[in-house]
Amino acid sequence: MVSFNVPPYVGTELKYIQQAVESHKICGDGEFTKRCNEWLQNRFHAQKVLLTTSGTTALDMAMLLCDLRPGDEVILPSYTFSSTATSAVLAGARLVFVDIRPDTMNIDEDKIEDAITDKTKAIIVMHYAGVACNMDKIMEIAHRNGLMVVEDAAQGVMSTYKGKSLGTIGDFGCYSFHETKNYSMGEGGALVINNPAYNERAEILREKGTNRAKFFRGQVDKYTWVDFGDSYLPSELNAAYLWAQLEKADQINENRKNTWDEYWKAFLPLAESGMIGLPTVPTECTHNAHMFYIKCKDLQERSALISYAKERRVSLAFHYVPLHTAPAGYKYGRFFGKDEYTTRESERLVRMPMYYGLTDVDRGQVIDTITQFYLHR
Repeated sequence: MVSFNVPPYVGTELKYIQQAVESHKICGDGEFTKRCNEWLQNRFHAQKVLLTTSGTTALDMAMLLCDLRPGDEVILPSYTFSSTATSAVLAGARLVFVDIRPDTMNIDEDKIEDAITDKTKAIIVMHYAGVACNMDKIMEIAHRNGLMVVEDAAQGVMSTYKGKSLGTIGDFGCYSFHETKNYSMGEGGALVINNPAYNERAEILREKGTNRAKFFRGQVDKYTWVDFGDSYLPSELNAAYLWAQLEKADQINENRKNTWDEYWKAFLPLAESGMIGLPTVPTECTHNAHMFYIKCKDLQERSALISYAKERRVSLAFHYVPLHTAPAGYKYGRFFGKDEYTTRESERLVRMPMYYGLTDVDRGQVIDTITQFYLHR
């Protein structure tokens, strides 16, 4: 069976985990956590990065740092994972969903401004498949209206927009290192803070409301509870696993891009004949090969393709059910304007197996299965 996903593993993870155990420092903010923070900061030219327990808690921190209050509104796409929405709900906000672009599956930047009200406080953008949203226009809208921008870059580690790393453009950026991501620590994430005015508060929020970070830097002689907080520090064991992969980040990136490129070349004839749609990567974007998908004619064809592939031992997957159609979507928010593309495009999209170390044989089986399905229709 060709698996849909296999968590990345480069071979030095267990060695580093053992080093963490032998250091007798396995809780948060040990040596491996610091290495990961510094690597991410330096590689992406980020002002400050803090590892978190998940991409979800990175989003939670970002929305809490936006100082949302009950009754405030947050604009976001409906085509995203639930974490994008629940982070705003946790902070007390109401959700305002807007339509997506059919080419990139990202939030439609032209639909944002009309959705703004006197209650709007923030915009959450999600960079789908590691392909950037139109950040120039989104940041211009936000600045003109006095709004915060949070980048859900869970899928965007190593991707850029006009040369800038995703996550470093808005007020806050959020990464995920879940086992399904390009770089993994099992469960984990990171918060990117792009305004130094939020550094200290973020550290306090992350450290259960204490100024423990200042204590370890020698800035205070003892630490104490100073504000609201929670526990967002990942285990040093998880950070050790991630560090092994950050050391091999370019190798992983190139391996995934090779698979992405092979899929593209193989499926291009089907796209040119009008049988399927392929991903769009705007010229100002570089992507990280997080995902390769094709678009079927409709939901019925997608279901038939997934079943056909399963019979031939190839795992394909669809993606998000639009949040505004979910029970919690009705409860916590509303869809602004017309759902022209969100539902229609979500029902067409199907994802290919994509992971570090996918063999040529397995990739060939995927390509052959998809090709045969369409040639026989």
